[in-house]
Amino acid sequence: MALPEPRPGLVFRYDYLWSRESRSGLDHGKERPACLVAASDSAAKPRYVVIVPITHSPPTGDTVGIEIPPRVRQAIGLDDAPCWVIVSEHNVDEWPNSGIRPTLLYRSCCPGAKPPPSVGRRASNNSVTVA
Repeated sequence: MALPEPRPGLVFRYDYLWSRESRSGLDHGKERPACLVAASDSAAKPRYVVIVPITHSPPTGDTVGIEIPPRVRQAIGLDDAPCWVIVSEHNVDEWPNSGIRPTLLYRSCCPGAKPPPSVGRRASNNSVTVA
């Protein structure tokens, strides 16, 4: 299955590398149940994207996260457990690459589901500019 165009709000499987893992010397992360493309540069070759993680762990300390509302979690196929988009850190990576899975993450009629624009606006107001 081909990857969709990288667009803000796209949810997909990805080997997300947390900053703490990078500092400890790891060079690739755990395949996360979901990640969000926060920005992409369509003019660059190779094409780079900014990816923020989605996690079940609530933010602590200096970590900033936005809880995903239950209706949005259901719409994008996440489970019923609370989860957060972490906006205080990100990965920059090429699109496509081997860490991005060209498969449907959850039950969906199309590759990569998009949350409502309000979630993206909240993320952009807290950390990064969504392109």
